[in-house]
This record gives sequence, C-alpha cells and structure tokens, in this order.
Amino acid sequence: MKILLLGKDGQVGWELQRSLAVLGQVLALNSRSQDYCGDLTNLLGLEATVRTFAPDVIVNAAAYTAVDKAESEREQAFRVNAEAVGVLAHVAAELGALLVHYSTDYVFPGHGSAPWREQDAVGPLNVYGESKLAGERAILASGCTCLIFRTCWVYAARGNNFARTMLRLASERDTLGVIDDQFGAPTGAELIADVTAHAIAGTRRNPALAGVYHLAASGETTWFGFARFVLEHAAARGEPLKVRAAQVNRLTTDAYPTPAKRPANSRLNTHKLQEAFALTLPDWRVGVARMLIEIHEK
Repeated sequence: MKILLLGKDGQVGWELQRSLAVLGQVLALNSRSQDYCGDLTNLLGLEATVRTFAPDVIVNAAAYTAVDKAESEREQAFRVNAEAVGVLAHVAAELGALLVHYSTDYVFPGHGSAPWREQDAVGPLNVYGESKLAGERAILASGCTCLIFRTCWVYAARGNNFARTMLRLASERDTLGVIDDQFGAPTGAELIADVTAHAIAGTRRNPALAGVYHLAASGETTWFGFARFVLEHAAARGEPLKVRAAQVNRLTTDAYPTPAKRPANSRLNTHKLQEAFALTLPDWRVGVARMLIEIHEK
C-alpha cells in the first residue's frame, strides 16, 4: 500500500509517521519538502504530487489552524482548509484512493451540553470553523472514498500545547486564571494517529465503513479542569510551581475576549466510530498523564 502523508511535522502528522508505517510505504511531506510538493497553498503543485506518486491512501494532516488569525486571513484559511482539500478529493476520486482528512468540532454552533453527533446540524461560529466545514463539503461532493475525523482539543508531547503553557505560566506567575465554561475532551495526537491507522485498515477491507466520524477521548472537562489536572501531576512530581492547582482561578469566556468566537460545547459523541471499528476510546486523563510523563522525562 502506498500512503501519501501531508503535514508530517504537525502534532498529528508526527504521530502518523509512526502509526502508518506498519501499513505500507509512506511518503511524508511538509510545506518545505523538495522532491514532492507538500505545500497546501500551491494547488497545482499539490495536484501534481498526488498524480505522480499515485497513492492508495492520502492522509491530510496539514491545515491552517490559527483560529484567531483566520478572522483577518480568511482567504488563506480557505485556501488551505477548503480549496487544497478539494484538490486532494478530486484527484483521490479519479485515482480511486482513500482520502483521510481531519476536521473539528468548530463546524458546530457550540451551544447546549449534549455531545455533537455526526448528523447534527452544523453552524460554525468563526472563519476557521467555516473553512473546515467547506473542506468537509468539498470532500463529500467529490464522491471519493473518505474518512473524515472531527476531533477536538488536540495535544501532544511534541511542540507547543495547552499543558506546556500551563506549566510555564504556573512557574512564572503569581496568579493564574483559566476558562471554566467551555467543555470538551483533551485528545492526544497519539490516539488520533493510532485510530487512523486502524480505521484505514478496516476501510480498505470494507469500503462501506467510509464516512464522517467523531474522534475524541472519552469523558469531558473544561480548560480549567484540564489545567488543574496538569498542575496536580506536576506538583506530585515535585516540579517547582508558583501557582498550585488549588490556586487556579476560574474565568468565564466573556472575561477573556478573543478575535474568534469559541464554542462553549466542544463535546463529541464517538459512538459511531467505536461501533464501526470495534474501538474503546480511553478517558482523556489517561493520555494527558502519559503526555505529562513524556514531557517531564525530556
């Protein structure tokens, strides 16, 4: 099996290089790759890459993810998250390749408290969400065989993430406030990559499994709860902290305005994914605890 992986250096892309290796030959690209084009802003180069390599599976882990910047860079966000994705889908349909793509809970309006199901009505609150929804629609309109994974609150031990930020701020500041009225499930890039490899193998055997799925760790918390969990673990390991978990202040979204509006409800119902691929998704604390150990030992 020939697999084309785009976005190899991102949080999910880095883990995919590991998880996809057992499935076949992987060509992993980033925006700076030389022999093949992995730059999603170069639509002609991207199309030429897919046609030349002629993969059996295309895994697109590249995206424009600067949520607040997207409000003023709408054209750039749509070029990467929608137009480039449409190119990949079109060529995938022609070649008979499976296209794997990652989307987000931001395609939903973010109200209520029930976890979003795949069939629920969409309604993005910001430009980033609009661009990701446009990408989904371009894939589905192409008629290609696809796996679209909507996920939320992605983190990894590698690179910048919320946990690292909390550890840094708690060691530097005398006070720390974190939003406590946005709900979701911190979801590890490692988990996403492993589920992806499992789902690709299953869909290659049974193309009827193709479609849109929600992929997130089990359970739920707020950013405040996430921060406290991180700091509790840090304190247990003896890390020097100026702000302890019990001293973190609760903030409301209104107290921390951002250019892009954030959803209050990022919960995702993953029942469809678990049933289709016979999976059990672990509680969010399991992956975060593992990630914190990895950070600490580096």
